[in-house]
Amino acid sequence: MTTKESLHRLIDELPEDALAGVEHYLAAVRDDPMMRVLLATPLDDEATTPEDDDEVRDARARYRRGEYLTADEAKSRLLE
Repeated sequence: MTTKESLHRLIDELPEDALAGVEHYLAAVRDDPMMRVLLATPLDDEATTPEDDDEVRDARARYRRGEYLTADEAKSRLLE
């Protein structure tokens, strides 16, 4: 079975409520050159350092405590 045949089969088996999202995604892959570049880009497989891991944990904890800026707040601060 070819890849296209396999995709057609998968689409035929999808629930109706998933079709709009899949259609949107496939249209973006077809029409958006940046989307195609991003999809062709290899995943970052560089190992993180213990310091990186600590910073991520700290950032997530700050986020959970509500210590973050909304996009509008950040934009406002940048334009001050």
